[in-house]
Amino acid sequence: MTTHIRGMVQNPPAKPLPFPDIDPFGVLNLLPEDEKEWFLRIRKYLQEEVRPQVTDYWNREEFPFHLLEGMAEVGLARLETSGTSWLFRGLVYAEVTRVDVSLSALVGIHNELVLGMVNALGSEEQKKDMLRKLENFELTGAFALTEPAHGSDIAGGLETSATFDGKNWIIKGEKRWIGMGTIADFALVWARDTADQQIKAFIVPTDTPGYSAEKISNKIGLRIMQNAHITLDNVSVPASAHLPGAVNFDAANEMLRNSRAWVGWQGYGIQIGIFDIAREYATTREQFGKPLAKFQLVQKGISEIMSNAQAALGLMMNCARMQKNGTLDMVHAAMAKATATRFARQSAALGREVLGGNGITTDYEMAKFFGDAEILYTYEGTYEINSLIVGRALTGYSAFV
Repeated sequence: MTTHIRGMVQNPPAKPLPFPDIDPFGVLNLLPEDEKEWFLRIRKYLQEEVRPQVTDYWNREEFPFHLLEGMAEVGLARLETSGTSWLFRGLVYAEVTRVDVSLSALVGIHNELVLGMVNALGSEEQKKDMLRKLENFELTGAFALTEPAHGSDIAGGLETSATFDGKNWIIKGEKRWIGMGTIADFALVWARDTADQQIKAFIVPTDTPGYSAEKISNKIGLRIMQNAHITLDNVSVPASAHLPGAVNFDAANEMLRNSRAWVGWQGYGIQIGIFDIAREYATTREQFGKPLAKFQLVQKGISEIMSNAQAALGLMMNCARMQKNGTLDMVHAAMAKATATRFARQSAALGREVLGGNGITTDYEMAKFFGDAEILYTYEGTYEINSLIVGRALTGYSAFV
């Protein structure tokens, strides 16, 4: 027998629980009323329309294109240009993650790295041509920075080249782990200018001759996100494809710093999703004649999940405060990302334990979050690299070289 809980299919039968109401410290009350109302519209859409569908797409490693229209209608494509507070944007990123990590990666990359990059570094003509379409998901982009041989050391090791022949830029190289790389309309490709050795950025339509993208399959997490291995075989784009604000790698640092903080919000949001499932299961599943929620060890696990989540939230709220006053540095973003995703990994293990054997199947969603937590722990700088960024700041010594 199956029961529908706020549009989410659960098995065995279960009673409805107020998933949207989890806010132990009243953080939503810190938002202005208009932002709070917008947030609640987004939450309602995600819980009622998106959550019931995503697990099936996760299982099949497919992207739900039809959801883009609804996501645009509730404003998820225009967060970066909305003029809203950093706290609002962070909470929205977390709320999307609460439903699915891949879709939150899409929303975060789109806003922080694609829309944000065109808006901050693009020419007036580029912004005129692209911004409105990006704000409605009529255009989607990929942020093509990481390479097969260079992840953590990409700033110094980037090999993709760009040569200007007097009329066009000729781009040659490979990129890997690029989200949306197989399905986006264009890629923002970072390449080293062979003339001055500076790293610059270019708008490359994905139907340009010489651009090819192969989907990376068989991932244990982030399965909806279409990560790609991209080959750029003497791709030719006009001079106007260069983003004039991206004249060296320093131009990427601010966006990479904010995107690293965004992953910290994902680390918080996934734990609320894990809590949803663990509490639902524990209060409806009976063993030895009583609900699992009455057992001390089960309560302990659920309590630790929520405590981990709230610790991550406190860290992320401090990041939002520093972003607002312009004092957030990479070390703060690195600490936030590393810590929030470490908590997420712990909470995913705790959540899986609450569900016992049912925790290893996506029928109950927990296995999906369990796999996705591993991805959060690794992308946008591995846990180790982010820890070393913090260690360098604390000790004055670099352990990278």
